[in-house]
Amino acid sequence: MDFQNRAGSKKGGGGVAGFSETNADRRERLRKLALETIDLEKDPYFFKNHLGSFECKLCLTVHVNDGSYLAHTQGRKHQTNLARRAARDQREGRTDPITGLPITGATGALGVSAIQVRKNLMKIGRPGYRITKIRDPVSRQEGLRFQLQYPEIGTEIVPRHRFMSAFEQRIENAMENKQFQYLLVAAEPYEAVAFKIPSKEIDRRPAKFWTHYDKDTNEYFLQLLFKVDKKDDRCKYLECFRRTSIDDAIDAGVPGLNR
Repeated sequence: MDFQNRAGSKKGGGGVAGFSETNADRRERLRKLALETIDLEKDPYFFKNHLGSFECKLCLTVHVNDGSYLAHTQGRKHQTNLARRAARDQREGRTDPITGLPITGATGALGVSAIQVRKNLMKIGRPGYRITKIRDPVSRQEGLRFQLQYPEIGTEIVPRHRFMSAFEQRIENAMENKQFQYLLVAAEPYEAVAFKIPSKEIDRRPAKFWTHYDKDTNEYFLQLLFKVDKKDDRCKYLECFRRTSIDDAIDAGVPGLNR
């Protein structure tokens, strides 16, 4: 069939476009026009997955390109969900007055705890601290008590701590310091501080390991005791022998004593 000499076609221009070609061209023009006025990066419900497809987080739909997503945003389903979300946010009073976007409170739509956005605050220096060596009078366990001062800490901020092995840090040589571990304490706007302590197993029973933050004085206390090694069990027997009678020491199982 001769498509070149059909009525309405130009010389060398090919045949007259059909309905599908005209519809595809119209959608492409509308997509380019919409992209000039709409910024998809500012759409809170626009998401591009790892497969290169586009998803609507509000309606849970998947689209092959941005033009399909833009057409979806103008559809009845998306507009209905937007109206429902706006009505719910207005009823719960969770709307940002600046951007007009909903603000998640303590729980989200499905009851899941909302994640607070971490703000990069300017550090004001390191806190003052005091370290005291301690020993349990009964079990003779050695330990440390840390006292840190945070006079300029925020009203809703509580210091946090964690233990880090020598192989996690990148400041010192891990092989040369594998007999040590690090105690990190952080509280904004202060810098995080690290204490180098022996790499021994910590007794985490409530009476042996505890933390306390005094909001009146803005002081943070942390006490830890190390577990006694098996090779140090003899100290326990000697202490028992010193404080008890011979019979009690025999009952305790002190080596070398018989009735």
